[in-house]
Amino acid sequence: MAKKSKSEKAKNEKAKGEKASPPPNNRLIAENRRARFEYEILDTLECGVVLVGSEVKSLRQGKLSLEEAYGRIKDDELWLVGAEIPEYKQATIWNHEPKRVRKLLLHRREVRKFALRAQEKGLTLVPLKAYFNERGVLKLLMGLCRGRKLHDKREVLKKRDTQRDIDRAMRKR
Repeated sequence: MAKKSKSEKAKNEKAKGEKASPPPNNRLIAENRRARFEYEILDTLECGVVLVGSEVKSLRQGKLSLEEAYGRIKDDELWLVGAEIPEYKQATIWNHEPKRVRKLLLHRREVRKFALRAQEKGLTLVPLKAYFNERGVLKLLMGLCRGRKLHDKREVLKKRDTQRDIDRAMRKR
């Protein structure tokens, strides 16, 4: 009996009526673009978020504000403070509080590593983006950041403008 190739095996599985893997669902919910301008990002870490049902429904509608949010370490746990998830209209009395503090899910060693670095002078934990992963679970990309001074911000803008001009000139060639 001859060996079957991987493609033949996949065809046979589909013919048997087994479900194919779900399509990728990396859907961006919110991005903190201001943080990339205000802070110098030293390190990033992906973490989960503890949510209630009405928060998930509201997030699936794309409603989330990370503008004033930051991470706080308390009792070897990482908490998201200041993120706003508006109330879900259809949840009525079972709704959530929009600006409540939410627990972030990480391994203990990741929390400790991040906590030690965050305690350095002038470093902050800032949420950079929130998205649903392939399994439909909300993930939050947290950044370990250092605040930029005004002259640093101007320098970044100048570099970005010159790069844009170079790219524009190269396209016209």
